Amino acid sequence: MLGRRKTETDRPDERSAVGVAPTTSSGDHPVGKGRPTPKRRDAQASRKVVAAPTSRREASKQARERLRVERAQSRAALMAGDERALPTRDRGPVKRFARDAVDARRNVAEYLLPFVLVVFAISIYPNAAVQSVTSLLMLAAIILAVVDSVVLVRSLTKRAGERFPDEDLSGLGRYALMRSTQIRRLRLPKPKVSRGQAV
Repeated sequence: MLGRRKTETDRPDERSAVGVAPTTSSGDHPVGKGRPTPKRRDAQASRKVVAAPTSRREASKQARERLRVERAQSRAALMAGDERALPTRDRGPVKRFARDAVDARRNVAEYLLPFVLVVFAISIYPNAAVQSVTSLLMLAAIILAVVDSVVLVRSLTKRAGERFPDEDLSGLGRYALMRSTQIRRLRLPKPKVSRGQAV
């Protein structure tokens, strides 16, 4: 009709005409995207892609950087005692038992190198009697370390055979012997047991 004004019900939804979905608060559909908007620096970091090297020098530099990062991550996991980060030679319950058995006792071999260095420094003193005593002390320390290492290997091999009858124990004595010669706080993986603790 002429002069008749269109009411709200007669007028088509202008937002639908331009392709904009009407906003609803009925709870049928979420109004937003359902997650917080990330910060700009986070979004840029996630989109950042390492550019392809343009020269051999740049490629080797990127390779060195990747290797450095991987080594740092591997060392951090190793220091934390993560089993997945251990080298193949250190993995498994048998090797863990050997490490714990070595770390739970005082080994003569771990004191041998510092002792030999001290004795060698004393032997420099130009005195025949002092040099004779230091030579005897060095020989006695080496013999004591050998005897203690033999006891360690035999005891460890026997206990490991009883605890892991179905496991391959080849090389276990050598593994324990090498660890026993290292100073405790420099051992990797880090000791998980205290001295004197039952293993």
